[in-house]
Amino acid sequence: MENTKLQTDKKYNRWIIALSIIIPLAVAALFGINLRDLGFDVEPLTFLPPVYATINALTAVILIIAFWAIKNKNIVLHESLMQTAIGCSVVFLVMYVAYHMTSDSTKFGGEGVVKYVYYFILITHILLSIVIIPFVLITYVRAITKDFERHKKIARITFPLWLYVAVTGVIVFLMISPYYA
Repeated sequence: MENTKLQTDKKYNRWIIALSIIIPLAVAALFGINLRDLGFDVEPLTFLPPVYATINALTAVILIIAFWAIKNKNIVLHESLMQTAIGCSVVFLVMYVAYHMTSDSTKFGGEGVVKYVYYFILITHILLSIVIIPFVLITYVRAITKDFERHKKIARITFPLWLYVAVTGVIVFLMISPYYA
């Protein structure tokens, strides 16, 4: 039994490590590519930032409801909500990359203290959005493999980090939205 669990952990750990490296590298690489600059005739997807900010807000709400659900022992609702939150994060990521591949980056125009607040929130949001990937994957794997004790331990870390990333994504959008062209 223990040997089978170890093999299962190894199999999933390979995927978790691979995805935790590949996703940020792919986003960084694609972020630096503008299809219009490469001569492709594509319309800028300038409508996407409020859409993906809304998805971030929805993710935050889903995470909070999922937390409430598990505290009230509604496991089925919790599972569904967590799968939905993961799906929302994937949709967000696709839209975020699509926007940046078709549109010029927007510069933050605020000055003074607000500029430092914005960049603090932005930098912590970006760094934690990278850090959260393996946490979400490990937490999810521990749930689907029914390793609930270890799932609970890491979920105590994953939940506030993921919630912070979702909420600060909305805050970053709200702070930069006046400067969209």
